[in-house]
Amino acid sequence: MFLLFLLSLVSLVALLLFPASPLAPAGTAAAADQPAVTLSGAEAGTGASVTVSGSGWRPRTLLMLLICGRASPARGLTGGTNSCANADGRAVTTDAQGRFTRALPVSEPPDPCPCVVHVATATGARAQVDVVFRVAGHPVEPLPAASSSGGRLAVLTDTRLDGSGGLLTWFGAPPARTLVLTVGNLGTTTVKDPVFEVGTAHGVFAPQWDERQWRGTIPPGGRARVKLPVELSAGAHGAYTVSLKYGGRVLAEQPWAVGRPWGVTLFWILLCLVVPAAVFRIGMAVVDRVRPRSRRARPTRRFRRPRTGPGPDGPGGREPSAVPASTSAILPWFTPGTAPVPADRLSAPHDDRPTSPRLPAGREPSE
Repeated sequence: MFLLFLLSLVSLVALLLFPASPLAPAGTAAAADQPAVTLSGAEAGTGASVTVSGSGWRPRTLLMLLICGRASPARGLTGGTNSCANADGRAVTTDAQGRFTRALPVSEPPDPCPCVVHVATATGARAQVDVVFRVAGHPVEPLPAASSSGGRLAVLTDTRLDGSGGLLTWFGAPPARTLVLTVGNLGTTTVKDPVFEVGTAHGVFAPQWDERQWRGTIPPGGRARVKLPVELSAGAHGAYTVSLKYGGRVLAEQPWAVGRPWGVTLFWILLCLVVPAAVFRIGMAVVDRVRPRSRRARPTRRFRRPRTGPGPDGPGGREPSAVPASTSAILPWFTPGTAPVPADRLSAPHDDRPTSPRLPAGREPSE
């Protein structure tokens, strides 16, 4: 009993002396779970680069790094990702500890500063961090005033999506539409340059929100025609839903059936047909060139007409071959020996030799 009493007393004294000890690791872990981003410099000019380092992100997560204008860490991207230098953005994947380091080229965003380096997740649960960054030589303008709490917008007409796909969309270009709707100010104060959130959701997945700023003023009790651009990723197809949010409240939703880019399918089908055919033709040409010839082509015999008279061979030259004498001329369209008989030989053949033999000179025939 005394031993149990002593152990209980020691435990009570330890709890009284170190009350926060068990909670310290929990607080440290909670702080470590918050994403953080640091930059190698706070300002740089176009053409330079800045090293972006981060920690506390989810392991093996794809992140996108952008330099955006008209933004601040407190308000985020007031103009959405359209105010970012998307062409010069970079992507990076965190390691097993949720850290990363990536060089980001500095380029001027389409909107004026204040600028930030925007780091956000590209897959999985949404998380983002904005760090103040100055682009040397880029114009600076104040951020649009935040809408007052007295202004309250509501959709007065049905929403629609204007636009259509072109030839490039048929071959996998990003589909784009314009969300058109009429909103009214039901509040008591004027709403100037409101910032809407446009979300696109595919099937049952949660929407991905992007901020879109509309330029204009809506007085209390007034209405305005609002047009906001909507764009999907390259090659997107299927059933999508476009949502509009303002002030943390969803104002409207519009379905969007995106057709399949059949041009990409046609391209792959033609590629599967043309490439094997080309390889087959090349292979047959190689085989035809390297295989041995079975027999050589025989030279064409040329028939020459024999010469009818002696040639102009000089002394020591070769004498022409003897040609049997004939009383009839050899015509060019007859071969030797088949020439027609002369007209004086139409009678029966007879002997032209004399009937009496020739006598030697100096002798006279005897009677």
